[in-house]
This record gives sequence, C-alpha cells and structure tokens, in this order.
Amino acid sequence: MIVAGIGCRRGTPAAAIEAVIAAALARANVAKAALTLLATPAAKCDEPGVAAVASTLGVPLVPVSEADLKAAGPRTTTHSERSLALMGVPSVAEAAALAAAGEAARLLLPRIALGSATCALATSGAAP
Repeated sequence: MIVAGIGCRRGTPAAAIEAVIAAALARANVAKAALTLLATPAAKCDEPGVAAVASTLGVPLVPVSEADLKAAGPRTTTHSERSLALMGVPSVAEAAALAAAGEAARLLLPRIALGSATCALATSGAAP
C-alpha cells in the first residue's frame, strides 16, 4: 500500500494538489498507478480540491482523525511550526500518510511543499 498524505490551506485548487502529488511520486520514483489512497485530516476532507484529486486519480480519500494524526506525529521527520500550531503535529502530510498506512508504516518520502499544498508518501510494506 502506498499512501499520499495531503496537507493544504483552505481553498487550494485541485491543480496545485495534483502537482504536489506528481512531484512527490516522481521524487520517490513511484508510478502514479501504484498509489493506493489519499489521506488528509478529517477537517480537510470537505476541501473541493482534495476530493477532486482523489476522484481524478481514482483512489479513495481517507479522512484521518485528529487523534490518529497525533498518534502518528512522533513518527514524522519534518517539523513545521505552522502545522504544529494549527493541527498539533509536526507535519500534517506525513502524519496523515503514516496514520492511514498503519502502525508499521514508514515514510517513502518526507513532506514536500509546492505553493499551498504539501504531500508525503508512506508505505505499509516492509523496507526493501
């Protein structure tokens, strides 16, 4: 399972979210077809851009609860003061990806940012 964790500011357009996902997949050398699902904080699931990208990519959009984000927070590698202040975790994208991929998940790619969107990739699979 490969999960793209998404963080974004309110009103971020689908094109910006799709661009950061494409950049993350390219950096991690992962094919778009290998993406299993998108994960984002439950509070962001109503964002039209996030929902549109999940639909375009043909993958489920998984809402991650605040409790699950915080539980995954210690496993993140990137630290954003903004993310910490707003959501209580060092990286929303990383925490969302790790939480959705499961307790044994590991990051394939730490959070990257393009404009107002962030993306991290996690996998539930064992290390190569």
